[in-house]
Amino acid sequence: MQFELVSPERNLASLDAASVKVPGADGDMTVMMGHAPTITMLRPGLLRVEVNDAVQEFVVTGGFAEIGATGISVLAERAVLKDDMTQDQMDEMFDEAQDFYQRAKDIKSDGAEIIDEAEKFLADLSTMSSELGLKIK
Repeated sequence: MQFELVSPERNLASLDAASVKVPGADGDMTVMMGHAPTITMLRPGLLRVEVNDAVQEFVVTGGFAEIGATGISVLAERAVLKDDMTQDQMDEMFDEAQDFYQRAKDIKSDGAEIIDEAEKFLADLSTMSSELGLKIK
């Protein structure tokens, strides 16, 4: 199936994949040829693409995936090849997440839902950093 990964900066991957494991907002999901059409939001995590008995991994922080029977397109807020991920990039992501959390706490109306979302985002970043062997400030 066709796999496309695009971030605001560039097209990161265009591959013929056997499967793609997506860090969906409602949990991880594996996409294979013939999958039912779906659109899902992404949470911070690792996107794993199986290509010719090898796996390519990308760090994503959000966005969405559009899944069809013959392919998947991922539009990521931020995406980095796992092997290229640095501690400085993780620190930047964490700083942005903490800023989001602080702004959420400052909002008076509907604040609880936004604060919950910000807390979940921070927790997902923490889990992802542990998986990558990087530290959270």
